[in-house]
Amino acid sequence: MKLEELRGKLVYQGLLLGGVALLTSAALAFASRATEADIRAAEAADLKASLSQVLPGEYDNDLLQDTVTLNGKDGEVLVYRARRAGKVEAVVYRVIGHGYAGNIVCVMGLSREGKILGVRVIAHKETPGLGDMIEPAKGKWIFDFDGKWLGDPPAEKWAVKKDGGVFDQFAGATITPRGVVNAVKGGLEFFESNKAQLLDAGGVR
Repeated sequence: MKLEELRGKLVYQGLLLGGVALLTSAALAFASRATEADIRAAEAADLKASLSQVLPGEYDNDLLQDTVTLNGKDGEVLVYRARRAGKVEAVVYRVIGHGYAGNIVCVMGLSREGKILGVRVIAHKETPGLGDMIEPAKGKWIFDFDGKWLGDPPAEKWAVKKDGGVFDQFAGATITPRGVVNAVKGGLEFFESNKAQLLDAGGVR
C-alpha cells in the first residue's frame, strides 16, 4: 500500500472516530438535560416527605422556597419555615449527633413556642439490631422527644438515664441514643439562640 493511501485511510478513521465520540457526547448531554427536571422533582419530593414526618399539619407556603441560613456551632444551618397567613408557625432543620459508628443525621421540627413536633433519623451507620433502634421502623424510642422542649425536661436532664437524664438508652448501645439526645438538645439551644430570626414574619428569604 502506498504511503499516501495509508495516510488517507488513517485520516478517515480518525475523523470517523471523532464523529462517533462527538455524537455520543451530544446524546449523553441531551439525556442529562432531559432527565434533570425529573431528578430535581424527585429530590424535592423526597425532601418534602422527610420534612412532613416532623411537621404535622397544613401550611400555606412552600417550605422548600421559604428558608433561612444561620450559623450554628458546627457550621451553617439551613432552616425551612412553615407559615400560616404569613406567620411562621414551625421550623425544620437538620442536627447531627455522634454515634458509635459515625455521624447520626436527624431532622427535627419545632413549633414557634419551641416545642418539638417530631424528630427523625435520616442517616446513620449504627449497628443493626442495637443502634438502629433510633429508627421508627425498629422501635418507638424516637417518639419520646415529641412535645418536649428545653424546659421539659430541664436542660440538665437532657441526657440518657446512664448520664443522669430522663431518656432511655439501649442495652449494649448507650453511645447511639446519647448521640441523638445531644443532637436534639443542641437543636433546641440553636432555636433559643436564633428565635427572632427563625420566627421572622417578613417576606420569603
